[in-house]
Amino acid sequence: MENRSFDHMLGGLKALNPDIDGLNGDESNPDTTGAKVTVSSDADYQGQLNDDPGHHYPDVDLQIFNGDTSPARTPNMQGFVRAYFQKTGKVPSSRDIMKYFAPGQLPVLTTLAQRYAVFTRWFSSIPGPTLCNRAFAHFGTSFGHTDMSVNYVGKPIPSIYQRMQAAGHTAKLYYYNQSSSTLGLTFLLKNQPELFGLFKQFQQDCEMGRLPQYSFLEPNYKDGDDLANDQHPDNDVRAGDNFIGTVYNLIRQSPKWENTALLIVYDEHGGLYDHVSPPNLPPDHVDGNTDSQTGFQFDRLGVRVPAVLVSPWVEAGTVVKDRIFEHASIPATVTNFFIDPNYATRTQREAKAETFLDLLSRDTARPDAFHFGLGDAAHALTGMRRETIPMTQPGPGNPDRPISTLLYEHIHHIHQVEMTLPPEHQTGIDIAKIQTVAQAGEYIDKVTALLHPVAAAGGAQ
Repeated sequence: MENRSFDHMLGGLKALNPDIDGLNGDESNPDTTGAKVTVSSDADYQGQLNDDPGHHYPDVDLQIFNGDTSPARTPNMQGFVRAYFQKTGKVPSSRDIMKYFAPGQLPVLTTLAQRYAVFTRWFSSIPGPTLCNRAFAHFGTSFGHTDMSVNYVGKPIPSIYQRMQAAGHTAKLYYYNQSSSTLGLTFLLKNQPELFGLFKQFQQDCEMGRLPQYSFLEPNYKDGDDLANDQHPDNDVRAGDNFIGTVYNLIRQSPKWENTALLIVYDEHGGLYDHVSPPNLPPDHVDGNTDSQTGFQFDRLGVRVPAVLVSPWVEAGTVVKDRIFEHASIPATVTNFFIDPNYATRTQREAKAETFLDLLSRDTARPDAFHFGLGDAAHALTGMRRETIPMTQPGPGNPDRPISTLLYEHIHHIHQVEMTLPPEHQTGIDIAKIQTVAQAGEYIDKVTALLHPVAAAGGAQ
């Protein structure tokens, strides 16, 4: 999922369980007038963050250190309002960065966090944007990048999908639809098309009990035939909560339910307030990379994000609070479990990262059963009697609204890849004229269909 901090999404759970390191309600930041802005549980699902909060490296550095650039600086998490003012130019709007959701507003995410395992120390891997953080989930490194302009073809460290395939195991990256393929597609363009599928294939694979041993799901990043459900500001957060519920329902009904662990995690905090300071990395975790643009030495983590582990083997109400996780924990866990704990062709960072399958600690699978439903669908599941937890109804989509920062970056990123194609295979579309979500989706659809026709067909075998 996209661009939400732990406190913004799950900080309200502390009032229900003091073991969860969330919000007391008195946390604050100064605004640009010097006034204290206190956190408040009145976040809106959509419309409150029309100006996309900054989450590139300079923005996050300001949020964490509040402008202190001295060598001995320490993180104080006091620059979030100031950083958002740089985007909005308005003092009242800048204060919205301190708002968070009450637990009842996000019934799916908060229910799963309470009934399974919630991590209170899962941090983004880099104090920066989407693609470099996602690279850590796929490769265990971003190859020295802290920005969005990265391409991972031909790098010396294989992706987790390539590792699994080389070891005789199965893996697949499912993206919601053709327009959502860009984040997972570009680094594997020259590799096996069987590693890709659409969400409809994920649904079928759940129903047939044929999920691969490792799967990664990309949400929908734009309004179109379906609502954007990635939760990136300013997409409707309810659509994303429902998407998580749909994924849970599919896995819970699958004949492979007792063989699964579902990790729900966010790429980075998206500029939204969190009170926990990111830790420095121990020296033996640092790989020696330095970003040439920022000077960042990859010696500390980014801002904390929501992370929840769901499995019938997890004790209900587990709070993981004394161990530090990051996105490199994902390939580390998969590699250690399926391939080899001593697997050599990976970064020192990944090799030292915490893994999480030890949390599947029960002797027997849990017998409890519940599902999430929306309207009439709340009662549509058949079979065993189950508790039904209602989901929230999202608002209508608006594909004619202006593109977000994320879509803008997607367009430019996919355009760079398009330019590597022979001229006769390019779209000829002038990306400077793309202004709306609908136009962005049309362009991305056309390019990704040219780049990866098998994936465009759904990854069918």
